[in-house]
Amino acid sequence: MRICHVITRLIVGGAQENTVATCTGLRKRGHEVDLVIGPQTGPEGSLLPQAGDVMVIDDLRREPNPWRDVRACGALVRLFRERRYDVVHTHSGKAGILGRLAARLAGVPVVVHTIHGPSFYPYQNPLGNWLFRWLEQLAAAWTTQFVSVADAMTEQYQAAGVAGQFVTIRSGFNLAPYAGVVAAVPAAPVVGKIARLFRLKGHEFLFEAAPRIVEAVPNVKFLLVGDGIYRERYERWAERLGLRDHFEFAGLVSPSDIPRYVAQMDVLVHLSLREGLPRTLPQALACGKPVVAFDVDGAREVCRDGKTGFLIRPGDTTALADAVIRLLQDKALADRMGARGRELVREQFAEEKMVEQIEALYRRLIANGDKERK
Repeated sequence: MRICHVITRLIVGGAQENTVATCTGLRKRGHEVDLVIGPQTGPEGSLLPQAGDVMVIDDLRREPNPWRDVRACGALVRLFRERRYDVVHTHSGKAGILGRLAARLAGVPVVVHTIHGPSFYPYQNPLGNWLFRWLEQLAAAWTTQFVSVADAMTEQYQAAGVAGQFVTIRSGFNLAPYAGVVAAVPAAPVVGKIARLFRLKGHEFLFEAAPRIVEAVPNVKFLLVGDGIYRERYERWAERLGLRDHFEFAGLVSPSDIPRYVAQMDVLVHLSLREGLPRTLPQALACGKPVVAFDVDGAREVCRDGKTGFLIRPGDTTALADAVIRLLQDKALADRMGARGRELVREQFAEEKMVEQIEALYRRLIANGDKERK
């Protein structure tokens, strides 16, 4: 098959890691796969070294800009017509809208869009929320198949009036490094969080809960993996709390080093207010680490409350502190939850399984299209 994936940026992030893994896996299976991206910007790091060959369209930017967007759409139409792809597969909000429109204009027979996270959400301004809902409803007419990384994404899109065919395919990753990593035993219990230091990622809730956690577990450390424009803000916050010695800012970390950092943690917290299916949750569980997560989007599909971790109401810092303290003080409970989580991840999140499911989906959609044209 001749396939093209389109995404705006290859920063270090779940949607981008999913896209790169899919392209790499399909290439290994003998398919001709192109990856189209926009220019690389931002402090979040880059996946370009892992991506192999890419095509860059300079006007394909995340920020709305009518002139750039029109030019980017035109460039995509020309590329799709020239390369005559069997499948165009888009990712993220901006690339999803422009890529699907261009694929329709170019006559691409199969157009797939993965919903890694909703492009509309409660924390947007009302105009932006309405606009993205309308655009997603419109783009549904250009979409052969939606792929959701979590059942919650399908439910949200259908509730918002986005019509189409949906299937859930978990965002898989290479489990071997997580199963085999051996980390030095830390001198103190470690609470970890892996996320960009940016809005809606929920670091502020951890800072609010930290004094209570430190009071119960005085030698606890908080390991923050990731970087972003809010780093200085959070470093000052830790100092104001008098807890700077309890926080370690690891900064940007290569995806290949994530297993080593997760292995140092006793519990991972995921506090984002907007996420499709948080990749850090199955990563932690793959290492046998229990998790604490806000009940947002697809988190409950991995953080099974009372089984693989604790699921709490978004913004409830009292419940957050209580859950973390309980896991740090009850090692037997933490070990049981981690073992259950490891089994869940082994069943649902293997990278090979994801690529196999996507390949099978492409073949089915192409076959169905051939039948309709006969």
